Amino acid sequence: MAQKWRYLPAIFCMLAIFITSSRSGEQLDSILPWVQKWLPGLTDFNPMHYVAYFILGLTVAFAMGRRAATWRGLALNVAICVLYGLTDEWHQSYVPMRSPDPMDLLHDGIGAAVAGLIVLIFFVLFNRRGSKYYT
Repeated sequence: MAQKWRYLPAIFCMLAIFITSSRSGEQLDSILPWVQKWLPGLTDFNPMHYVAYFILGLTVAFAMGRRAATWRGLALNVAICVLYGLTDEWHQSYVPMRSPDPMDLLHDGIGAAVAGLIVLIFFVLFNRRGSKYYT
């Protein structure tokens, strides 16, 4: 079983997602031009769902430890992230100028699934080589 401290990055990531989701549509619109200076092709924050839930998927995998390196662990990782995404969409229904969107939940799941697949592939590759890093 993973040590409890390993869950801290996932909790911090969930907290960051919650804080960002608490911003009103007006607040996000005021931040967008600033972000576009670094990402000129960005027209809205929808792609950030992939990024946020990719990072969440990595942190959940870290918390899971060795279990993340299985198909069952991958499924559990994605399920945790999608369930959190579902609560996040529900939370947004109470934020001014924000609304829940099923497509956001799909993007959340894709980001988490990609992270989980990368972790699975990484662990499989390093385990085949007899790496000491497979823990």
